[in-house]
Amino acid sequence: MTAPITTPDVDTNESTALDHPWKVIVWDDPINLMSYVTFVFRKVFGYSEAKANRLMMEVHLEGRSVVATGNREKAELDVFRLHEHGLWATLEQDS
Repeated sequence: MTAPITTPDVDTNESTALDHPWKVIVWDDPINLMSYVTFVFRKVFGYSEAKANRLMMEVHLEGRSVVATGNREKAELDVFRLHEHGLWATLEQDS
């Protein structure tokens, strides 16, 4: 006689933290000049002048911009680097 085999209840519809990347968001602030924000985006992310300027204008006009995505560790490092340059940045999980 063998013992019955039981399997744990697993919700296969539930998404895990690994399924969704994290977004790095830069928020508008009254302190930093637009040219400085563009400079930081180019320095931290290696973006072209055009892309850095487009993201900066999005921050300026819409109040925020998603400037990068990736796994949580990368996003946390990006936020840290933006904070080092004096920008207001947060991260949130993409839905």
